[in-house]
Amino acid sequence: MQAAPDVSDNWPDYDWLYSRTRQGRSRGPERARALLDALGAPDKTFRSIRVIGTNGKGSTCALLEAGLIAAGVRVGRFTSPHLSRFEERIRLNGQEIAPQRSAAFIAWAQRHAPDAAFFDLTLGLACQVFAQEGVNWAVMEAGVGGVSDSTQALGNVAAVAITNVALDHTAALGPSLAQIARDKAGAALPGVPLLTTATGEGLAIIRQMATERGAPLYTPQTHPALFGLPRSPRLAGPHQLENARLAAATLRVLDFGEGVSAALDAEHPARLETFTVGGKTVLLDGAHNPHAAGALALAVHSLNTASVDVLLFGNLARKDTAATLAPLLALAGHCVFTAPGDLATDPQLLARQYGGEAWPDPLAAFARALALTPPGGTLLVTGSLYLAGQVRERLIDGVSGPAR
Repeated sequence: MQAAPDVSDNWPDYDWLYSRTRQGRSRGPERARALLDALGAPDKTFRSIRVIGTNGKGSTCALLEAGLIAAGVRVGRFTSPHLSRFEERIRLNGQEIAPQRSAAFIAWAQRHAPDAAFFDLTLGLACQVFAQEGVNWAVMEAGVGGVSDSTQALGNVAAVAITNVALDHTAALGPSLAQIARDKAGAALPGVPLLTTATGEGLAIIRQMATERGAPLYTPQTHPALFGLPRSPRLAGPHQLENARLAAATLRVLDFGEGVSAALDAEHPARLETFTVGGKTVLLDGAHNPHAAGALALAVHSLNTASVDVLLFGNLARKDTAATLAPLLALAGHCVFTAPGDLATDPQLLARQYGGEAWPDPLAAFARALALTPPGGTLLVTGSLYLAGQVRERLIDGVSGPAR
C-alpha cells in the first residue's frame, strides 16, 4: 500500500474515524502490526518508551515528554483518550498535530484500511507523523493491557514502564488481578529495561515475567536511587509522586537524567486540575475506576480544601460504578449525576440508588452542580475523562480560566 499523504485541505472525517471504535474486536497487536507495515514501518525509525498500567499512564507520559524535551531530543507523544480535540492524542515536542494531518491520514485509511480499528488507526497516524517529523524518542501510552495491546506491535522499544496494576477492563483482560498483571507484564522484552512502581501481587507477577523474558527489572526496592525525587512534582496528589518516581527512573535508565527536573514541572489537564469560578473552587479529575477514585479521594484530603460540597459524577456503564463511587460519596454533601456519553450509567438510576439529583446532559449537570456549590465552596467533577473533557471545555471557553 502507498503511504498516506502529508497534507490535506479537507477537515478530518472524525465521524468515520470514531465509527471504527467498534471494529477489530479480536484484540491483539497483529492487526496493528499489519497496518504499520502497510505504512512502511514508521515505528522503526524512532525509539519508543511504552507506558502501561491501570492508572497514571497519561500523567507518566506527560512527565516523560517534558523530561525528554528538556534533554534536547525531538519527542513524540501518543496518549488516549483526548479531552476536547482528537489531535490532543498525538504531540510533537509538546504541540498537538494539526487537523490537516489527521484529515490526510483518514482519507488514506478510508481507501486502504477501511476495516482497521480506531486505536490501530490512531497509533498508525502517530507513528507516521513521528517518522515524517524526525522524532528521536516517542512516549507511547498503551490502550488496554500490555502484551494484548496494539502498542505491543511497536518496534524499537527501548524501555517499558508499568505504573500499577488494579482491577479495570476486566472484560478484556480477565476478572482477576493476577490475569491483569500477567497481561501487562507480558509486554516485557528480552534485554529491554522494565520499570515499575507496582506493588503486592502485581509486582510479584511482573518480577516473575521479567525473569522469564530476560528483561532487567528496576523497582524502588531494587534501585532506590533511580526512583528518588529532588522535589515533589507540580501535578497534585500523593499518587503523582509514584508517577513522577517512575518517570524519573525511566529517564535516568535511558541516560536522560538531566531532564528529571523539567519532568517534575509537567502539567496534565483533568488530573486534579483546579479552577476558580465566581469564588468557588472546581476540582476536575478523570478518575474512572475504583483504584483511581481511591487515589483521588486521598489527594483531595491532601489539599487545603476543607471539604467537597458537591460531587458531579458520570461514568461508563461497563465500569464498576459502586466501587468507584464509594470513596467519592464519603467526600461530598450533595451529588449530581450525569451521563458523559451514550454508554454511560443511567444517572436516574444512580440518583435513586445513592441520593442526589440526575441531570442527563453533562453541561446542564455542571451548571446545576455549580449553582448548588455555596460561595467559597468546592465542586468535584469526576467519574470519566469524557465528562472531564466536556466540563473543562466549558470552563476554558466560558466560565473561568484555570486557577493558578
